[in-house]
Amino acid sequence: MSLSLIYTRAQLGVEAPQVTVETHLSNGLPSLAIVGLPETAVKESRERVRSALLNSGFEFPTRRVTINLAPADLPKQGGRYDLAIAVGILAATGQIDAAHCASYEFFGELALNGAIRPVNGVLPSAVAASEKGKAIFVPNDNAEEAAFSGSKHVFGASHLVQVCQHILGLEHCIPAQERLHEEGQHGAPTKDLSEVNGQYLAKRALEIAAAGGHNLLFFGPPGTGKSMLAARLPGIMPPLSRMEALEVASIYSLIGQPRPSVQRFERPFRSPHHSASSAALVGGGSTPAPGEVSLAHRGVLFLDELPEFDRRSLEVLREPIESGSVNISRAKSRLVFPACFQLLAAINPCPCGYLGHPNIACSCTSQSVARYRKKLSGPLIDRFDLHVEVGFQPGNVVLAKRSGESSADVYSRVKAARKRQRTRQSCANSSLSGSDLEQHCALAPELSTMLELAMDKLSLSARGVHRVIRVARTLADLEGEETLQATHLQEALAYRGLDRGGLE
Repeated sequence: MSLSLIYTRAQLGVEAPQVTVETHLSNGLPSLAIVGLPETAVKESRERVRSALLNSGFEFPTRRVTINLAPADLPKQGGRYDLAIAVGILAATGQIDAAHCASYEFFGELALNGAIRPVNGVLPSAVAASEKGKAIFVPNDNAEEAAFSGSKHVFGASHLVQVCQHILGLEHCIPAQERLHEEGQHGAPTKDLSEVNGQYLAKRALEIAAAGGHNLLFFGPPGTGKSMLAARLPGIMPPLSRMEALEVASIYSLIGQPRPSVQRFERPFRSPHHSASSAALVGGGSTPAPGEVSLAHRGVLFLDELPEFDRRSLEVLREPIESGSVNISRAKSRLVFPACFQLLAAINPCPCGYLGHPNIACSCTSQSVARYRKKLSGPLIDRFDLHVEVGFQPGNVVLAKRSGESSADVYSRVKAARKRQRTRQSCANSSLSGSDLEQHCALAPELSTMLELAMDKLSLSARGVHRVIRVARTLADLEGEETLQATHLQEALAYRGLDRGGLE
């Protein structure tokens, strides 16, 4: 047979469109040509595949070999096509049975000795192949990652010979699913809330944020525990569901950082440095890659020293906060990366950090304080549901013996509140909008009057009012109440510290 069809998949963001490797042998001077919009690394696979076949004991055809990667208008990048190309040549030359290859898809870069090296983006490809009922061959180092797709027909191989022996029925590879050990329970967090002395208001705000999926902003002088509190938020959040864990693992697969199996159900926590560019935060580059907002998908994005970030970098966060995704457009492609994250940030009251401190005098001028605060736009601040002050604490509180609640205690209440939300509306309170917000957060006439007065006094925007209502709904869920009470609305309004001039 002089023609073979082998299947693999391209990497296009979190999508994995199928690619058919068509291999044709014809008479003429010995040569190997690859067509179908390959970039440099794909073109160089000619030499890798030739050496891998010869060093593995196979024959390389002394004929004209044409390989087409279809569809021809889809850009092909990287070394992920090497294994499929090698199998295609073996099938076209009759060294393996082409009919037995039809039910497989192949991924992997070949070394010159025939060893199969790992590649990025295997998990999205495994998910797509599983949906089509195809078995897949992947490098051994990618096997556990690919098996997380749930497919029982994922085979890991370390050498080209292993793949061929399996196809020929000489020696079968063990499905990678048997190597996967999942851990979906909520384990003991490594950073516990009981380690934080005092700061009861801030810990209460963390509990509310975890229970309703709300964005949270801490403000206060340096050294009061803002970063310490933020690092403990994932420990009181529910573990990822199976589908959420698959989404998160697929994103990390694109950048070659598969999450360890024991951590796949933990929510990601990302804390980029304030020197991060816009592309680093939301994604981009000549070959678009996911940014920090996508790496924090289904988890927490913590921005410490928020005003120190470039203002343009902060402003690009506004769209993904609202839409839950990032659209990256380039001349040849348009990619969409998921970015449904919970935003947590910390700011100081001024450049030196000690404005309003009871014991340390502020050294900033009024002009520098004004410039510092102008770095944060109103629309960005408006996207935080909770503004909470983390104030200075005396020494007897900081050095006291630990006596606060543990993360496990708080998590039990968060879990119960999340369960109520799933039963009632199938989503977290932070995602309520439109008619769902009116239905599940109905206000009695006296509560509406209270909110109207607060809106006028605090100059709350319509977005701010809706965020107050969502927080009040979460407070009611934490107490097991079906209807909103005045105490819930009052507490929700108390967490709008910046609307009440909290930095003054």
